[in-house]
Amino acid sequence: MAQTARFSGELFSHRLRHDNLSMIKDTPVRYAYSVTAALLAGGAALSLAGYPAGAQVAQNDDAEMARMVPRAGAPASFADLTAQLQPAVVNISTRQRVEVQSGGNPFAGTPFEDLFNRRNGGQQQEPQYREGQSLGSGFIMSADGYVVTNNHVVSPTGRGTVEEITVTMPDGTEYPAELVGTDAASDLAVLKIARDRAFPFVRFGDSSQARVGDWVVAIGNPFGLGGTVTSGIVSAVYRNTGSGGAYDRYLQTDASINRGNSGGPLFDMQGNVIGINNAILSPSGGSVGIGFAIPAETAAPIVDKLRRGVEIERGYLGVGIQPVTDDLAASLGIRARRGEIVQTVQPGEAAEQAGIQAGDIVLSVNNEEVTPDQTLSFLVANIEPGTRIPVELIRDGARRKLTVTVGKRPTEEELAQSQMFDPEAEEPEDQQPEQGSEVVAERLGLQVLALTPQIARQLGVSADTQGVVVGGVNPNSDAARKGLRRGDLILSANYQPVSGTADLERAIAAAQAENRSAVLLRVQRRGGPAQYVAVRFN
Repeated sequence: MAQTARFSGELFSHRLRHDNLSMIKDTPVRYAYSVTAALLAGGAALSLAGYPAGAQVAQNDDAEMARMVPRAGAPASFADLTAQLQPAVVNISTRQRVEVQSGGNPFAGTPFEDLFNRRNGGQQQEPQYREGQSLGSGFIMSADGYVVTNNHVVSPTGRGTVEEITVTMPDGTEYPAELVGTDAASDLAVLKIARDRAFPFVRFGDSSQARVGDWVVAIGNPFGLGGTVTSGIVSAVYRNTGSGGAYDRYLQTDASINRGNSGGPLFDMQGNVIGINNAILSPSGGSVGIGFAIPAETAAPIVDKLRRGVEIERGYLGVGIQPVTDDLAASLGIRARRGEIVQTVQPGEAAEQAGIQAGDIVLSVNNEEVTPDQTLSFLVANIEPGTRIPVELIRDGARRKLTVTVGKRPTEEELAQSQMFDPEAEEPEDQQPEQGSEVVAERLGLQVLALTPQIARQLGVSADTQGVVVGGVNPNSDAARKGLRRGDLILSANYQPVSGTADLERAIAAAQAENRSAVLLRVQRRGGPAQYVAVRFN
């Protein structure tokens, strides 16, 4: 079944977790693969106020930098640029105390841990710990020793606790680091180190000026090797990986970055930090030339707030969303790649209070168009909570304007808890499909059943629920490709309620009469919220 933006993302990427070398003594090295979710939305305005254009290079010599770096064409060498910048790029390591599974209790760390203990004489197992480590990169952003990196570089692994953070300079000098502030939503963190004289440092540039094809240089700590320099170009700007959220908006580069590069800088040819290396897309775990960096225009204001100890507040509507795909646009007869469809509306949140409903297509927020490069999550998250904004949407084929008072985004932990549900459903007992459903089977590849009280009980819905139940799915149909399966409940078709097969057939006929190639179904699966899925005709 199609997923909302927050659950979507089949991108096979590696988050360079700690960059995880995530090493536990006496255990083999394991790498976790996941979609980067830096997502979620930034409450800070994206201005670079306070950050002068041009780099403050490690030796603070802008004139020398201008002489060494050609303004046009490919540079003959990156050596002079690297010599200027590398002193400000550091390695970051953590020492962690990681709780491991208690001896003899396979359920340690789960809700069944106490039950196991009671069955074994009531003896509470003492927790066991091992030492873990993580490695990553960072850069010094000021002469007094503030360091920028990724949050996941300095956050604990599993049930671990970070006991020590060390920053290592290119010459091997080590400094204990204080954790100044972290922001899990944007995957950013700020550290502080100290010494009796000024540190070399670099500054943020303006990533909004980056163009596809521009030269870039990445410096970092891949696989713990120390200062390693790679070069490439900007492959894409504002790349959306499909993982969802406000921070799914990256600079893409083919400069080689690997595990351990996380948190390191991506420089332009004037020595500006235009990105913070964050993730790679890879089927193997190693670099294949597709890397992602958090744009400086996103990172700079958040880093500034973390440095000053200012709370980061983000706007929030309380909706589950999905981009308007070609299929979805075809089912509604609207323009593709513009707007996002509301899949769910959380009770009591800003969207519900303003009258936004599931099925609405949001076209613009605060007079800014919703596009793949500028998502609804990104726009809303960067609006201060409490602000009243206009929202333009399509409902039942008609454009509407609503005024929404933006709410405050919950913490990442609170959001994770609210998203927990059991997606597995018990399938209904065997029952023959309704007679007269040949049209549905032929056009959608679905066999449907009447929703009887017996099936309603099995699906966990009330007896007065209106809809039809999917009894079978043609594996070669678009419905199968979209994830529909036996036991799913179809509630509506093209926004019209479905109480039986005849209603579904009428919706199919109406869509065909309007020369549409798909129909928009509202589908509910036991344990989850109803979602809209655009299914193409066979």
